[in-house]
Amino acid sequence: MPSSTVGQINGEWIEVQRGDTLGKLANRANVPLERLERFNPGTNAQRLNVGQRLLIPTQQERAPSGGPYRYQIRPGDTYSSIARHFGTTSGRIQSANPGTSPTALRVGQIVSVPLSGSGTTNRSTASSNQTSQPAPAPSASLPASARRWPWPLEDYRIVRRFGADSRGTLQPMLLATQAGAKAQAVAPGEVRFADGMRQLGDVVIVHHADNLQTVYALCERILVSVGQQVSTGDALCDVGQSSASQRYDLLFDLRQGGKPIDPRQVLK
Repeated sequence: MPSSTVGQINGEWIEVQRGDTLGKLANRANVPLERLERFNPGTNAQRLNVGQRLLIPTQQERAPSGGPYRYQIRPGDTYSSIARHFGTTSGRIQSANPGTSPTALRVGQIVSVPLSGSGTTNRSTASSNQTSQPAPAPSASLPASARRWPWPLEDYRIVRRFGADSRGTLQPMLLATQAGAKAQAVAPGEVRFADGMRQLGDVVIVHHADNLQTVYALCERILVSVGQQVSTGDALCDVGQSSASQRYDLLFDLRQGGKPIDPRQVLK
């Protein structure tokens, strides 16, 4: 592929040229590899074909874990062509955008693209250097309220799963995201802590029903205060950038009565 600036290829459909890899394209477009994969759900990174068209997402677009996609209309787009790319149907897209005429789409317009199935086209939970593992089944001891909570970030990848490290020390989940991302409350609750902690940066702790707590750490700026009632999806903090990895990481922890729980048992 000829040398291109980020501005030239970001937000475009591009054709794979000889020697291209998803990693090279992601670096050229300045988007994380996992985000590029997420917006091209049918793409096999090991079997790219010359001439194959790939979508480079813009900053306005999102692919949250449970869907739907937030997609920005490009020149030549139709509901049918968008549906083919994301593995859904034009009828589902039209139903998800009742105020938008499919014959009057405008370049730059944002539309919702629902997933056809249970979310198999969205790979937010897989890291490029990790073996994909199924989420653990919810524990029978968890309260009924701890079911199908949304993830704390709209756009993310898991860079460290919840579990013990090589020394047997239990580690909370770590999520990588984009610059400017905000951590969001995964359930209604009350902010019980909103301050700095040694080695964890700014931290927000929210208490929920049934003695459940969620922890959001490595924040750059706290957006809530102690005693504040929050609803699902409310912004809690700006995610900070790690000086070591240069990534924007959020440490997320879920507890019941102070006892750690694997978040994948609860998050949908």
